[in-house]
Amino acid sequence: MLALEGVRLLRLPARTACGAAFLRKSLPPSTRSDGSARRQLSSGDAASGWYHQVSHSAPVHLAEDFLVHMQQASGLPWWINIAVSTLSIRTLVTLPLAAYQLIIIGKVEALQVEIAELAKRLRYEVSVRAKERGWTEKQSRFQFRKNLRRLVSQLYIRDNCHPFKASLLVWVQLPLWISLSLALRNLSLEESAVRPDLMTGGALWFADLTSPDSTWLLPLSLGLTNLLIVEIFSLQRSNTSSLQKFVTNAMRGFSLLMIPIATTVPSSMALYWFSSSLVGLCHNLLLRSPALHRLLKVPTQRSDTPYKDLLAAFVRKYCK
Repeated sequence: MLALEGVRLLRLPARTACGAAFLRKSLPPSTRSDGSARRQLSSGDAASGWYHQVSHSAPVHLAEDFLVHMQQASGLPWWINIAVSTLSIRTLVTLPLAAYQLIIIGKVEALQVEIAELAKRLRYEVSVRAKERGWTEKQSRFQFRKNLRRLVSQLYIRDNCHPFKASLLVWVQLPLWISLSLALRNLSLEESAVRPDLMTGGALWFADLTSPDSTWLLPLSLGLTNLLIVEIFSLQRSNTSSLQKFVTNAMRGFSLLMIPIATTVPSSMALYWFSSSLVGLCHNLLLRSPALHRLLKVPTQRSDTPYKDLLAAFVRKYCK
């Protein structure tokens, strides 16, 4: 039975926790040798405030060393090095976290039927208890919500799928994105020892990676890729709430805002942003694969033809 005021208890069946564990890889620390090509920032660069502290923080310097060491080890041109480094980090770090997020969301979705049944039973028991103890409507709602929160929390603990775990990807991906962006900005400064290599390390229309892309091709590619990611997420939802619509429109606005911002930063940063978004788009499509869902043992039933369904939804929304 459901627990109300300590009178009756609902005994949830114990189940083995089945959360996925992922190997966390850390970037190698800096090796400060005399011949190192890492950045040499002038002590006279006296920009003060939070931005200065963040741009010269340990994670940013670690990201600088990682990029420089990757280029030295591979011997690749800088523009390819940026793309390969982005692919490596997003595949080794954020892709496993995205898969873990998929598992957590799947478990939470699978619990909704059980939660609905518990809510139905709890509502009945609250109504019975309200008549016995003379609770007001406000007191009844309070007891219902309090006990429902407790029961749902027990379900999350039982299945090891608290929704907060699904946000782990954001807490890792955002600092990585900021650190690598600021690292490329630092490496593009005049005080940087690798600036000459970056000035000739580009390709095609962005030959100089230390200057902004005057053609706007990289910024526009970035904006279109981000918009495509947002639209893919919006197409998978049929019935959206007002909050979800607001968030989707906000993400569309942010994607458009990134275009003029990307025209003011070094091409190395714009190239990284575009590479990161492109890899993210590919990972999002990969995570829709039914074979991957079976491999990860995602509990909720998914479509066997996700890509055809996505194309059909796109055609219905934009081509009719």
